[in-house]
Amino acid sequence: MQAFTKQVENFLLHAEKTNRLRSLEAPPENLIDLCSNDYLGLAKHRRIKDALKTGVDLYGGGSTASRLVRGHRGIFAQVERQTAEWLGGEAALFFANGYAANVGALSAICDSSYVAFIDRLAHASLVDGVRLSGAQKVYFRHNDMQHLGELLAKHRATKAIIITESLFSMDGDMAPAGALIDLKTKFDALLYIDDAHGIGVYGDAGCGLSPREADFRVITFGKALGLEGAAIVCSDASRSYLLHNARTFVFSTAPMPAILHAAAVAIELVKGMQGERERLQQVSATIRNAVKDAARMKSSSHIVPLICESEAAALELAGRFAAAGFHTRAIRPPTVKESRVRLSLNSNLTAEQAAQIAGLIGAA
Repeated sequence: MQAFTKQVENFLLHAEKTNRLRSLEAPPENLIDLCSNDYLGLAKHRRIKDALKTGVDLYGGGSTASRLVRGHRGIFAQVERQTAEWLGGEAALFFANGYAANVGALSAICDSSYVAFIDRLAHASLVDGVRLSGAQKVYFRHNDMQHLGELLAKHRATKAIIITESLFSMDGDMAPAGALIDLKTKFDALLYIDDAHGIGVYGDAGCGLSPREADFRVITFGKALGLEGAAIVCSDASRSYLLHNARTFVFSTAPMPAILHAAAVAIELVKGMQGERERLQQVSATIRNAVKDAARMKSSSHIVPLICESEAAALELAGRFAAAGFHTRAIRPPTVKESRVRLSLNSNLTAEQAAQIAGLIGAA
C-alpha cells in the first residue's frame, strides 16, 4: 500500500511539474465545437433524441445482464442485420464501444501462434488487443506498404493478421485500402480495419472507407452516428466465433437497448446525408489549404492537425482559438509524439466560420 501511495504521489507531482495534469471539463456552451467526433451533428438531432426516449419507454433503462444471459433484445439483432446490409457484409456483432470491440475481438482472434502486423500509429485499443492476445507484435511504418510487404515476406507466418485504421484520428490521413487488400491476398493474411473515423463521413451512403474484402471491419456509433457503441462486420462464422470468445462481449452487461433503437434511426439518417458530407469536405478543404507547413500536413480529411513546436505552443494556440470563439484541445505527448492542436471538423460549420478558422491558422 505504501509503495503504491508513493507511486501515485510521484506520478501526480511529475504531471503537475510538466503541465500534463489532466482534468475533466464540460464542453463550454459559448464556443463552437472543433474537437468532438460528432462529425454530422447527429448527437443532438431531434430524431435521435426522440428515438432514445421511445427506446427507454419500450425497453426500460438498463439491459440488466449480458446478452448471453438476459440482456439480449430483438433490437440488437435488428441493428446488427441492418449494419451488415448497409456495409455489404454477411453479419455484424454489436459491442458497448470501439475499445471493447477491438480489445475483445483481437484477443479472441489471435493467440501466440499468430504474428500481428500493426501500423505504428494504430489506436491504443488495437495495440492493447494484440498485447492481450499473446500474438507476436510486429509494427510496420505508418502507412508504408512496402515496409509491410517486406515484413510479411520476412516472417512468412502461417497465421498472420494485418491491423490498421482506415482514417487515423491524430493525423487525418487514410490507409491505402487497395494495397492492403493486395498484401492480404498475396500473403494469405487476415485483414482487420478500424473504420471509426471514416464511417458515416465517406463512401456511398456513408458506408465508410474500409473495403469489403477486409475480414473484420470495425465501425463505431459514437462518432458520426451521434450515439455510442460499436459493431464488427465479418462473416457469419466469425460473428459466431466472437460471440463465444470475445470476453468484452461475453462478460459485459449489454448496452441499453434504447441505444440500439436510436442506432437504427441513425443508420437511416446517415445514408441520406450526402449534402452534409459534401459540405464537410468543402469546409475541410478550405481549412487544410490554410496550413502553411504543407510538408507536414498529412491530412486529406476532416481531421486537421496543426503541428506545434512545443507543448507550450500547442496550449497557446488552443487558447487563441478559444478567444476567437472556437473550442479546440491541445494534444500532447505521450498521446502523440509531436504536440498539436487537432481540429476535428463537423458539417455544422459554415463557410464563414471555415474562413475565420483559416484566418486563425494563417496568423499562427
